[in-house]
Amino acid sequence: MKLCFNEATTLENSNLEKDLTICEQNGYDYIEIRTMDKLPEYLKTHTLDDLATYFQNHHIKPLALNALVFFNNRDEAGHSAIIQEFQEMMHICDKIGAKYVVAVPLVTTEKILKKDIKQSCIEVLQELSNIAESHGVKIALEFVGHPECTVNTFEDAYNIVQAVNRDNVGLVFDSFHFHAMGSNIENLKNADGSKIFIFHIDDTEDFQIGLLTDDDRVWPGHGAIDLEAHITTLKQIGYSDVVSVELFRPEYYQLTPEETIEKAKTTTLEVISKYY
Repeated sequence: MKLCFNEATTLENSNLEKDLTICEQNGYDYIEIRTMDKLPEYLKTHTLDDLATYFQNHHIKPLALNALVFFNNRDEAGHSAIIQEFQEMMHICDKIGAKYVVAVPLVTTEKILKKDIKQSCIEVLQELSNIAESHGVKIALEFVGHPECTVNTFEDAYNIVQAVNRDNVGLVFDSFHFHAMGSNIENLKNADGSKIFIFHIDDTEDFQIGLLTDDDRVWPGHGAIDLEAHITTLKQIGYSDVVSVELFRPEYYQLTPEETIEKAKTTTLEVISKYY
């Protein structure tokens, strides 16, 4: 299984240029690039051609652009903005060779009927699928394990992806999000492994289901998540592609980026090496 670094892990103590250099030194195979902050910051002093050249000349490669956020249940102006942003992402993917765009559902306190959430997600993901097809890019829907996210369980996300029924639309399986809203491991066991595009590994302190936040994440293997069940099930259903470590813990931002990236690698490999 290939090793990937998600830039949220060094959100406040590094930048894209540093992340690339340190990840390359530590033997990471891939990186998930944050498009809402780290990439725009990089492009203030570099070009996309610079980034493409870096990837051409180094081992590490771009796995995904992370992320197209709040894509569903938008008003007309919001939907138009999402489509424009996605088209810009396709240009970036073409330039640097990124394989995936992560799509994050709407987070809101507004009550929306689940049937309307599902319908909007299906329609938008099919539209994005049409755009992405000619670019050879796949879309990875990431459900978020928080009550205010419109798609917050594995079951709901998987049902949406199945209804979309496109080869280039699948899921991010994030252990934190799976645990945080009490998703059922049986649903993962019954899933089509080819629909899992990216595996986000993480762990968490043992707080109540429904109250966990990203700040509660800890190094893989250092928390309360049953990672053994997650990983063995992923393996059983045929997933063996990439594991991407994604942490948002504020105290980890107090470390140097070198310390964070090295620790993220060692803790991830300590867990993954038991199964792959």
